[in-house]
Amino acid sequence: MTSPQRRAADHRPYFFLSYAHTPRYGAGGPDPDMWVERLFRDLCGHVMAMTDLPAGAEAGFMDREIRSGEGWSERLGDVLATCRVFVPLFSPRYFASEMCGKEWYAFAQRAIYHHAKHNRPADAIVPALWVPVPPEQLPGPAERLQFNHRAFGDRYVTDGLYGLIKLRIFAEEYERAVYELAKRIVSVADTTAIGPGRPVDYRLAPSAFGPPGGGPRPIQVTVAAPTLHDLPEGRAPEYYGDMPQDWNPYHPESARPIAYVAQDLVRSLNYQATVASFDHDTGPLDAKQPPTRPEILLVDRWALKDEDRRERLAAFDAEHRPWVSVVVPRNQLDHQTRAADAELTQQLEATMPVQMSQGRAASRAAARGVPSMEAFGQILPQVVEAAAQQYLRHAAVYPPAGGRHTERPRLRGPMGTDHATTHFIPGTHGHAPEAEDLDDRQS
Repeated sequence: MTSPQRRAADHRPYFFLSYAHTPRYGAGGPDPDMWVERLFRDLCGHVMAMTDLPAGAEAGFMDREIRSGEGWSERLGDVLATCRVFVPLFSPRYFASEMCGKEWYAFAQRAIYHHAKHNRPADAIVPALWVPVPPEQLPGPAERLQFNHRAFGDRYVTDGLYGLIKLRIFAEEYERAVYELAKRIVSVADTTAIGPGRPVDYRLAPSAFGPPGGGPRPIQVTVAAPTLHDLPEGRAPEYYGDMPQDWNPYHPESARPIAYVAQDLVRSLNYQATVASFDHDTGPLDAKQPPTRPEILLVDRWALKDEDRRERLAAFDAEHRPWVSVVVPRNQLDHQTRAADAELTQQLEATMPVQMSQGRAASRAAARGVPSMEAFGQILPQVVEAAAQQYLRHAAVYPPAGGRHTERPRLRGPMGTDHATTHFIPGTHGHAPEAEDLDDRQS
């Protein structure tokens, strides 16, 4: 890294303060977010004192500094792609905010890439309590955070920063909590050292929180790939392990198997994901049985060299299973795969013609091949959305006792859309057709 690059990296904001805007109470009332701004300024002062950031560098970022109409989406995307630590300000309003969920996902995606590249977790989300939130109201991504709020003081745990900042008698507790939070931000930034990423298109990013009031939803990630013990003749072994789940198609860019990268990505969309092998965990095919969860099937085209596996994949494709979305990682830097690309693609199309042609454009693109880890992370939320919607359309619906007919419950997918009515399609500018019309969309 050259000296200018090193200096630029040193100037990255230490933290991004993610918070839910509170509406004013009454016309002409005081700005309720001025207390969040005070917290932000106090944190920035501590961070500047604890680090060697030069004068003029941003210690932190909050969106109050973005004026309406000045490229706010691009600015948010840029900062979320470069900041060192993400600080979500917990409150009931926070987890009801789609904007906050988008910010969380954009940063979480960077942490997942860091883990994949270095095989080392990047725990760079430092939550802060603005208003205490009952544990049962936390979505999966927040609930899974391992963080001891008690270290910031008992009064902070019971009243949150809002209670401490509003009541003068708690001024000392407020100062302690903010100082400890700043120390934690600096410590996590220095020890995690998460690198900058490519900005996410904030307007199209999914929310990490899922449907309001709902817990993590189940989904299965299934891998169809060979192992070190049954590789096709001449296939390079460095992409494989003892189990199909060990398949790492994006080696050497990634140090982790693709199934566990996918698991992390879908968990960041408030799903509870399990990983399975197509060889060992695929039961008898019975299209008459309703599905129990949506599924993402990761297919290594080299797996089709095995005749038995190819026949079982063909039988799987012949069943009507629209809640299963196929993703074909295809590393553009894998010279062996690139050389055999035409043959492998032809064999895949002959084996799984339905999965290669059905569904939305994103699903068909994922089945044709995903060339990089970054592209995989970008397309997976759309594929999960498609599988989730199809699952909701085909899952069994059990009426309540007494036999009364009730409306099918409105359920949501990872984009936070209401699947009983609408679904957002890029390019429609928010105007969506009915969900029933999206079943087998071909474009």
